[in-house]
Amino acid sequence: MSGLHVYPVKGCAGTSVASSPVDLTGLRDDRMLMLVDDEGVFLSQRKVPAMAALRPSLVDSSLVVGGESFPVVPEGQRVPVVVHRWQGSGIDQGDAPAAYFSDVLGKSVRLVRTPPDLHRESGGRTAGLVGYADAHPLLVVSLSSVDGLNARILERGGEPVPMNRFRPNVVVSGWPEPHTEDRVRRAVIGDVELGYAKDCVRCAVPMVDQETGLRDGPEPTRTLATYRRDPDGGVTFGMKAAVVATGTIAVGDKIDVLEWAAG
Repeated sequence: MSGLHVYPVKGCAGTSVASSPVDLTGLRDDRMLMLVDDEGVFLSQRKVPAMAALRPSLVDSSLVVGGESFPVVPEGQRVPVVVHRWQGSGIDQGDAPAAYFSDVLGKSVRLVRTPPDLHRESGGRTAGLVGYADAHPLLVVSLSSVDGLNARILERGGEPVPMNRFRPNVVVSGWPEPHTEDRVRRAVIGDVELGYAKDCVRCAVPMVDQETGLRDGPEPTRTLATYRRDPDGGVTFGMKAAVVATGTIAVGDKIDVLEWAAG
């Protein structure tokens, strides 16, 4: 395994880490904070690409972003929130972070955190639990998949895209065949066991430049559409996984595949 990435605030930039505890909801602190609009609906780069340029990090129980520091409130006023079709609640983080993010993004938003008693189930082949991620706790992508995609983009006269366009949690090296992650059904990394949930159907976010927060399409979606179309619509890239057994994983850990897809 060559990379681990935690996204403290859903939709904003991630942080590379050398190791991380893994809970049933995924990497510790991954997408446990979220920005919502006045109706409690989550914000994402699909409609607010500028979120990509915000680089928050968690330091000593505070959220640090843009030179500001906001203590994370683990319990307090609960407000209704919506992530796609899921409706739940969040702990409002107060007026100070709301004012900061509203000013930066140019629209009225609130920052919320997952309640300590959150129990949101994820589906797929292997069911699990999830925080404020779209639907599953972990996204696994291999370097060979990105290399294979970029070779095709170059053949079409386009510019290659970096790994961060796909916002993975776990980056796998050493698999020579692109999309090997699609065939994994059970695997152990460190002392953590993962189970395949589903292939990741991509939205418009991979067409957002993760450094500038500007839309930069049509790649990689244009090229993915030539060979990675999902039968139900969209294109796929990467594998979504559930956490079967918790523990700790670190960059450099070996991935032991316990079960492969049949055929």
